[in-house]
Amino acid sequence: MALVGTVAVRDGGAALPHGFWAAVRVWLEKPQVANRRLCGAAIEAEGTVPLREGGEESPSFAAVWGSGGQGKRVASAGAAELGRLWREVCTQLPPGHGHLPSPLTPWAGLGRRAEFHAVLRTLLPRARPAGPPSPPKKELAVQDVYNGTVTFLPLEENSEGKYEIKKCNIYQIQLVYITDEEWSVSIVAPFPEDWFSDGIAYPKLAWLGNELLSKLAKWSVEQKPSEFKSTLSLISVAKYSKVYQDLKEKYKEMVKVWPEVTDPEKFVYEDVAIATYLLILWEEERREKGLTKKQSFVDLGCGNGLLVHILNNEGHSGRGIDVRRRKIWDMYGPGTHLEESTIMPGDTHLFPDTDWLIGNHSDELTPWIPVIAARSSYSCRYFVLPCCFFDFYGKYSRRQSKKTQYREYLDFVAQVGFVCGFNVEEDCLRIPSTKRVSLIGKSRTYPPTEHALIDKQITQYINNRQTCSVVMYDRKVAFNHKDHSDDVCKEAGSELPENETETAGTIWMPGFQPREKVEQVKNCASLPQDFVDDVVLSVANLLLSAAPQKSCSDMHDGNTNTWNQGEDLSLKEVAEHLNKETLKRLKSEYGGLQTLLKNNHQVFEVLNGRVHIRDWRKEKPSRKTKPEVKRRLSAEAFKTRLCWFFIHHPDGCSLPSESCPYAHGTEELRQSQKIKKKKHIQ
Repeated sequence: MALVGTVAVRDGGAALPHGFWAAVRVWLEKPQVANRRLCGAAIEAEGTVPLREGGEESPSFAAVWGSGGQGKRVASAGAAELGRLWREVCTQLPPGHGHLPSPLTPWAGLGRRAEFHAVLRTLLPRARPAGPPSPPKKELAVQDVYNGTVTFLPLEENSEGKYEIKKCNIYQIQLVYITDEEWSVSIVAPFPEDWFSDGIAYPKLAWLGNELLSKLAKWSVEQKPSEFKSTLSLISVAKYSKVYQDLKEKYKEMVKVWPEVTDPEKFVYEDVAIATYLLILWEEERREKGLTKKQSFVDLGCGNGLLVHILNNEGHSGRGIDVRRRKIWDMYGPGTHLEESTIMPGDTHLFPDTDWLIGNHSDELTPWIPVIAARSSYSCRYFVLPCCFFDFYGKYSRRQSKKTQYREYLDFVAQVGFVCGFNVEEDCLRIPSTKRVSLIGKSRTYPPTEHALIDKQITQYINNRQTCSVVMYDRKVAFNHKDHSDDVCKEAGSELPENETETAGTIWMPGFQPREKVEQVKNCASLPQDFVDDVVLSVANLLLSAAPQKSCSDMHDGNTNTWNQGEDLSLKEVAEHLNKETLKRLKSEYGGLQTLLKNNHQVFEVLNGRVHIRDWRKEKPSRKTKPEVKRRLSAEAFKTRLCWFFIHHPDGCSLPSESCPYAHGTEELRQSQKIKKKKHIQ
């Protein structure tokens, strides 16, 4: 059966057929959003390819040669490559049925001269395949707008350097109009019985007919534009894929020896990805400017310092500064330059000899980094990855309800860069975080002779940020300094007293609050244990006594045992039953009552603002694929704490002793291995 899959699409908003081609474009340029085993695709060549009756092709081609999202440019080399490739492909296709094997929809109908849009792409795997390296997988996608089809022709290079069609893996995506608002999107493969799947570039046909097809249908009728730029839009995706895999292999051992309490896999691979992005961005900058010396940097608020460590190791001179030293700093060695110091935005914290300032989740320093870069030197650039929302003087306050808080904050930080005289670019990184958008200031909007004017504008903007509304940055309209600088000054509070328009001698904003050197723990972990125990017992008794009670029957040792699950209540209902002093104490902690209950996950389960007694019989068993480190830690924790249910629940524990991970009495308690583990890591 050649039909791989089909799905009906209802278009009530007149999105089709344009939405279909937009969806196809996503699959062409960003296949990783559907196929998670891919890092992306590099568009090698693109253009119009004419086809005449009998397979005669025109010698003229309009091709575009691109490189991973860095902007496309017309190039004769690209046209020649696409033309040569198209001639090779045409000789391998059957002369009848529009040059496509049946039952694919023939190109533009028999006997009709047509022009098609062809795209040559290279598929980039996310991970380096095991075994000997294989040549990159290439595909030629031919779009026939007249018939609503796009045909994917996989290509393999032979020993003579020519491309041959891998005919067993040809497939076609079709859009068919049915009636009124009804359409269908289908995927057809002419040789399904011979289909070859490597699980990466060539997924299984079932995946194409289910996963890909459903996404294409969804994208085809989605008309909501994205708030953010495409991922890795400023650098080469192909180069990123290679460098990232090299760095990931080089620094993967850091996961095994990570001494911090944070998740090692998230933080190690996130910093590897950020380092990859910066290394490629800086390499491209050196190429554009004809430089050979690698850029210097300062990472403000460097945290664990891993990003600094990687950049230093890769040949970039620089240092990281943070208010608090981390345990992992001692592991890096003398080649990694890290300083424990409080950064106060002012004249004492300028970096005139530094090429780039970095703000990687720099919290309260984030809006200040463009300012520090602007005042450090005319050649200083910056890269910020905003996370927590801070203004110049404290927490950021929302001013627009029509945007998400994240989008509004990004616009604010971008506007700060514009006020500081930077051409600000935005890009979305490929990191394991919900806050993935970076803002980059690589060049200035003004000549060096206007530095004093810009400096005065910056001061006015900062001083009036607290009391006046500001010009909102429209991402769709470029900011021109000469046209708009006066407007910004006026809206930011025109004329100020002379002493306020000058840069402060030492600190630019006396009210600035840096992070405290000793991090305060406010997640309920520092509360007295007897207080926590009292709250846990009170809430549990409330749930158990609530009517109607929920009961479950289970069989232990051949006897039927009815175990009281109690009721589930909202957090608001639970809070209403606690005394005022208890609530007041909980409110001083981040998350309050909810955090305390979640911390005691042995007893409670909190979901969607409601809390109920946890029934350990319903807990899913650990998957066999669970990482070895997590399995080991789970085994080390077995029977190291007393079972709350065995002691406090009126029906005891719902599990027999041998199945419960907690100790049923002091005689079952094992010594915790936690202290031993820390010694081993350090």
